[in-house]
Amino acid sequence: MLYAIVKAAISGILVMAVSETAKRNPAFGALIASLPLVSILAIIWLWRDTGDAERIAAHAEATFWYVIPSLPMFLIFPAMLRQGIGFWPALAIGCAVTVLLYLATVWIAARFGIAL
Repeated sequence: MLYAIVKAAISGILVMAVSETAKRNPAFGALIASLPLVSILAIIWLWRDTGDAERIAAHAEATFWYVIPSLPMFLIFPAMLRQGIGFWPALAIGCAVTVLLYLATVWIAARFGIAL
């Protein structure tokens, strides 16, 4: 149980650090957020929990394929905010577009024999 608490605390601290940094310097906060820290932590936790190199390799590869369809949200969301669309609707639309792009990515990957 302590291990799960430590994992949650470290992961939460990263999110808090990005948020606090972005308050002072949005660009630096974005730089920290863009680092694959969450993915690296997940890989470390997965390695510690399973020691399964193939599972970790599959996870890292799938992460790559899922990052690509998530990128448009970071252009759609700010564009909608700048057009006067409210924060929550813009965020919801950005997330919905991302989900649709995830589904398209899974479908396209399957057509090329890539299992996600």
